[in-house]
Amino acid sequence: MSNLSVVILCGQSPRHLYFANALCKACNPKAIIQESGHDKPFKKILNLLLHPTKLWQKIWRWLRDRKRYTGNKEAKFFFGEKPPYLERLDIRKEVPHINHPDVIDIIDQHKPDLIAVFGTSLIKGELLDKGRLGIINLHGGLSPEYRGADCTFWALYNQKPEKVGCTIHYINAGIDTGNIIAHVSPEIKDNDDELTLFWRAVRDSTDTFIELLTRLEKEAVPGVRQTHKGTLYQVKDRTLKHEKKLDALLQNGLLKNLNLNKRIVWFTSQKN
Repeated sequence: MSNLSVVILCGQSPRHLYFANALCKACNPKAIIQESGHDKPFKKILNLLLHPTKLWQKIWRWLRDRKRYTGNKEAKFFFGEKPPYLERLDIRKEVPHINHPDVIDIIDQHKPDLIAVFGTSLIKGELLDKGRLGIINLHGGLSPEYRGADCTFWALYNQKPEKVGCTIHYINAGIDTGNIIAHVSPEIKDNDDELTLFWRAVRDSTDTFIELLTRLEKEAVPGVRQTHKGTLYQVKDRTLKHEKKLDALLQNGLLKNLNLNKRIVWFTSQKN
């Protein structure tokens, strides 16, 4: 267990709760900050009504995800038969968005050694300079090749299952462009799909993040600078056409007989 003081910024899905619970057991947690997503709702609704294409994309994604997540599959993966829960409700704070002034106030109050991030919107402005050791993110893709959203999907769509995984990296002003600390790739099984691979990568990456806390307590871990931009995938890039192609690839044996076990690569020295 690490003695580092940590503020955790995370989402509210079962995978985010799992991450927060695991980190709380492995360090000295000061606060868990979650964004409600309720900031300026009328402005967001008006924007969607004025842009029918964006509205349709939003509706289609909601319908797609509702079908994919039916049966509480994510909750069962991370919590078994128990309902998803956050163990340290006593230190939980909810804010409208992650760059809200209240977040700065909480961090300034606790002055944590580290800020750990998983599943929030883009961090900007003053928050980027907080944390004695900086801000470290768990990103659901292998940066820099896979930055942004739905990275597990795109690695499979590109027929590169070996590129499925997560990156632990420092946060800077870009999107998944900070110094890389580790790549974590999950075991791949014949009957896997996008979601089981993503969830397994998150679970494995949480263990690696905990190991990182111990390393940070002993020595500086600067990571390695990203030397190229790779590809930035956005939510809007994923369409029904892409969904159908991946379904066909999986049905035709994309993941058969790969024999890929869990792989962890640490990037521990700065390269200029």
